[in-house]
Amino acid sequence: MPPTDLKGMDLNGPASADPQVPAANPAQPEPYRRHQFHTYAALDLGTNNCRLLVARPAREGFRIVDAFSRIVRLGEGVSASGRLSEAAIRRTLSALEICRDKMDVRGVTRARLIATEACRMAENGAEFIERVRERTGLDLEIVDRETEAHLAAAGCAALADPAAQGVLLFDIGGGSSEIVWLARGRHGRSDEIRSRVRHWASLKLGVVTLAEKFGGVHVTPEVFDAMVAHVAGELDEFRVRVGRETSCDSFHLLGTSGTVTTLAGVHLGLLRYDRRRVDGLWMSGEEIDGALDLLRAMSYDERVANGCIGAERADLVLAGCAILEAIRQAFPARRVRIADRGLREGILAELMSADGVWRDGDKG
Repeated sequence: MPPTDLKGMDLNGPASADPQVPAANPAQPEPYRRHQFHTYAALDLGTNNCRLLVARPAREGFRIVDAFSRIVRLGEGVSASGRLSEAAIRRTLSALEICRDKMDVRGVTRARLIATEACRMAENGAEFIERVRERTGLDLEIVDRETEAHLAAAGCAALADPAAQGVLLFDIGGGSSEIVWLARGRHGRSDEIRSRVRHWASLKLGVVTLAEKFGGVHVTPEVFDAMVAHVAGELDEFRVRVGRETSCDSFHLLGTSGTVTTLAGVHLGLLRYDRRRVDGLWMSGEEIDGALDLLRAMSYDERVANGCIGAERADLVLAGCAILEAIRQAFPARRVRIADRGLREGILAELMSADGVWRDGDKG
């Protein structure tokens, strides 16, 4: 499905201020004159989060002009009931209205708005998409698992070590987890990144579904081990398919998700999460082990009080750690690179590449 063109869509409504991004200045010239009329947006509606980025082209990639993220738990209970609940739908609609308003005030003209596992799983997923359109004017696209895996690769591949012959990229989501084997290649356009994808898989489990199955508030060592074993079983087919490729030179893991960024924040001892210190961080296997031990030793109340976790994620983070541990056991690596980027950045890169923003070789 092609990216959404927002010209003519009803995006009216008051804007929600975000002090962490610069105010738009209509008088400021854009980096490339032929593209100055385009402001891009990427929206990722997952099982747990609703995230938006608004950006304009820059000489190296793009410049973020607005952003939004809210935990909505759209997929709460869907693995048991098969349906999106009314409470989850109402939470999500409220967040999507804020996204619409931000897109309107920033003058977005090109966008892709995607929904992932919760809407793929739910019997009423298509009904929800229509309700979103009627309520907000936004056209959400339910993407398949292959598309989700490739967008994750497009968003994170720039952090892969160029000297590595192979990289295992993983994105731990709320309802699914995508795993991609990236071959060596130079950083570049999204179509070049796609050519580097040798293998991919989408596990039908994530932090929400795993926590609902095993529990996430009080996680004993036995429960944690059971979660790891469950994920390991789901990984078996992909592990066999990748085979000996993980023994290549400078192999490493590249992780994107709230799980790995939380782990990095705990490792750094951050009192409050700081993306600038986390995105691109290298962690050794021993450092990952130490951070996992710290997290697993915390009580639920301690996780709530931690500035890198908080009340909204305290019951999910250990499920994410179990997924990470299963991946590390299946694909042993001396180091892991942490990415605070993903699907939204991949969407923006693909939109701008399709428009020829960097066609003259300006993008590194």
